[in-house]
Amino acid sequence: MRLTHTICRGRRAMVEAAALFLVVAGASVAAAGSAFTWQTASPESQGMDGAKLDTLRDALAQRRTRALVVIRNDRIVYEWYAPGHGPDRHWHTASLAKQLLGGMSLLVALNDGRIRVDDPAWKYIPAWEADPVKSQITIRHLATHSSGIEDANSPGKSHHQLEGWKRDFWSATADPFSVALNQAPVVFPPGAGYAYSNPGMAALAYAVTASLRGAPQSDLRALLKQRIMDPIGVPPSDWRIGYEGPSQLDGMKLYANWGGATCTARAVARVARLMLRRGDWQGRQLLTPAWVEEMVSYAGTPLPPRSADNPQPAAGLCWYTNFDGVWASLPRDAFAGAGAGHQLLLVVPSLDLIVVRMGESLEGNDEEFWGGSERHVFDPLMRAIADRSPYPPSDIIRSVSFAPVSAIVRHAVGSDNWPITWGDDDRQYAGYGDGWGFAPGTDRKLSLGFAKIAGSADDFRGANVRSASGEREGEGERGPKASGMLMVDGVLYMWVRNVGNSQLAWSADHGRTWQWGFRFDTSFGCPTFLNFGRNYAGARDDYVYTYSPDGPSAYESYDRLVLARVRKERLRDRSAYELFASLDASGRPIWTRDITRRGAVFEYPGRCARTDAVYHPEIKRYLLALAFDRDGGWGIFDAPEPWGPWTTAYHAANWNLRGVHSYRLPSKWIDGSTLHLVFSGHEHDGVDYDAFCVRRLRLDLRSPVPSARHDSRTPARARDQQGP
Repeated sequence: MRLTHTICRGRRAMVEAAALFLVVAGASVAAAGSAFTWQTASPESQGMDGAKLDTLRDALAQRRTRALVVIRNDRIVYEWYAPGHGPDRHWHTASLAKQLLGGMSLLVALNDGRIRVDDPAWKYIPAWEADPVKSQITIRHLATHSSGIEDANSPGKSHHQLEGWKRDFWSATADPFSVALNQAPVVFPPGAGYAYSNPGMAALAYAVTASLRGAPQSDLRALLKQRIMDPIGVPPSDWRIGYEGPSQLDGMKLYANWGGATCTARAVARVARLMLRRGDWQGRQLLTPAWVEEMVSYAGTPLPPRSADNPQPAAGLCWYTNFDGVWASLPRDAFAGAGAGHQLLLVVPSLDLIVVRMGESLEGNDEEFWGGSERHVFDPLMRAIADRSPYPPSDIIRSVSFAPVSAIVRHAVGSDNWPITWGDDDRQYAGYGDGWGFAPGTDRKLSLGFAKIAGSADDFRGANVRSASGEREGEGERGPKASGMLMVDGVLYMWVRNVGNSQLAWSADHGRTWQWGFRFDTSFGCPTFLNFGRNYAGARDDYVYTYSPDGPSAYESYDRLVLARVRKERLRDRSAYELFASLDASGRPIWTRDITRRGAVFEYPGRCARTDAVYHPEIKRYLLALAFDRDGGWGIFDAPEPWGPWTTAYHAANWNLRGVHSYRLPSKWIDGSTLHLVFSGHEHDGVDYDAFCVRRLRLDLRSPVPSARHDSRTPARARDQQGP
């Protein structure tokens, strides 16, 4: 039966120039090979429900599934094969070849500047230049099934039952490329509609191959082997293309990109991993990230026909995209590849998820291909995700990546927490708990101690600041500990937890002496300040903002975060504090002085624990680092205002460093897309992370970055609405 396809796309500007440096690098990178091997983990350790995955496997096994591979956070959490099958088994990918072969070969050609997505196809297919209709077809049209070229399938007929040029296209004795280029008719004006077209993909294969004249690799197989498969560690034994072999036409060796491929499930997963990582493979940028994004984003061409029973996705460049939420249970950044018989590849970047399903048709035929995919794979798969973020993916930060674990810098081993702020003297000031601070350490173990840090993230020095009036003793919950630090106008302010909710303290001499102020006795059990720049430079207004889980303890996870603000000159006056209540109809915050009327500024039921907040001036976003628990689950959320609306930049049920419970983003160490995370935790794999731990992270920023809604000094009071 016919499989009606679509694909995916995105922006179309500003991509070509960024690829040039990778053209020369490709050959040497390909030669280097890959040392990557899949690691395995339990579903639960990666935020999935193993019992629900078992249920999914059982249901799929009843529907002719032969292979199922689920990868989360770069680890295989579920891999199952039907009896008689296994990881080395080759699967006929059917039209999944359109992504694995057609899409990847087009991606390399675009990346190298050999072809442009809106080029007329006749530049590469000269016979079309004089044709009044085919001369209007572009590469984009061919890659998105919008060329108007009629398909070589007919409803209800097998390939053997077809007649004329359609029979010849599928015949082993005819040349399918000649048929596609010269005999397949155009049935609607190019770009005017959507109609799945195998001959259109054949024309794309011809055009991409023609663009390779003079390149180191002159055919699609050689191109894919050298530029994709070898670098990502897929051996030749794990993949084959080309039906019975290549065709010879116009002095070129032509391989089918619409079908005829076989490969292992793990080989498919490796290609998916390369796409999920936006062209990066183990630190080697094989492909320009912007071009990878272009391939899997909406292409702007006509949408396919849709129904409730067959939710066909939008088209991009040889892939399928959920950009408009047609698959309701999946995040909108999901993209997919698919072939007849429900050969499925699903990638969800925001969930760091890859799924490969191989076998026969889920419902006996492909008439409602995408409906079957949604009912039997997508929906139950999402029900197995135990840790889905409560907020959509960020439209500013595409992803967050971290330096290797081996690159983590650890000082002050034995001391944790580390709320931190940027002082007026260019040092950073921090509080630590349950330890001795930086070497040589204090004479006794402190529940609350102080330190100053000088230098850059790559070359810093820490020293303890002793304070008879500020230091406290007591282990764990029994000892007061800092939860937030902020310098404003040369004065250090500190929120202290474990003291009957929390208490404010301040120091006018850089932490040597402290005065103690009021306590919160309702909520605000683990408050933290919103930090801006040095000595509070660049603050959005004349207020100081405080976030906290909405509960009395720093050792529990609550359902939501709450937000308070106070004018900075009245920080020590409890009666001057206002609580965020809600947003009005225009999205402006309503504030109240009645703490019982406080509202949620952020909601994540059962997952709101210790937090940190900082303003990133270059991308003009507020970043919230939120621990979900005390065992390595956390996320980074971003918003244009301190009260939202929030989106998800990073989300991990398990950071794979067990026992981590405090995450800080020092404002001094923000440098464009590079930040440094300060965290602390417990021993893991023989390494003690109960320390001042520093790990570099990078924000993969979407472009262009929209301008902020306000200048960093624009008074908020012009926009805020005072509540009761």
